[in-house]
Amino acid sequence: MDMRTPLKRVRGSGATGEGTGHFWLQRLTAVANLFLIAFFIVLLISLHDEGYDTVRAALANPIVGLVMALVVVVPCIHMRLGMQTIIEDYFHGALKLPLIILNTFFAFLVGAAAVFAIIKMSFGA
Repeated sequence: MDMRTPLKRVRGSGATGEGTGHFWLQRLTAVANLFLIAFFIVLLISLHDEGYDTVRAALANPIVGLVMALVVVVPCIHMRLGMQTIIEDYFHGALKLPLIILNTFFAFLVGAAAVFAIIKMSFGA
């Protein structure tokens, strides 16, 4: 028994073909953000009265530097997915595609700038 609609049988994969993947990636990044932001808060609390050299020494640890990079990259991915959903739901016509492109570039720019700063701090600037 085929439960697909006639339109789905004709097109093969529905509207975009990636809705489930988008949904699960957004949920996965949300769960990862819980742990990453908790790590970030603990790190902030432990370094709040320290000087620049101590903070740089903490970021020089490869584990801390890697987790800090994830603290930036994973929320940027989550932000891009969430804004893409909002744009797809509430904007129609010629404005939709440019907004999705700008959203992707903005998330990439924020992530790249933050990772660059973390790398610079980790390797001693």
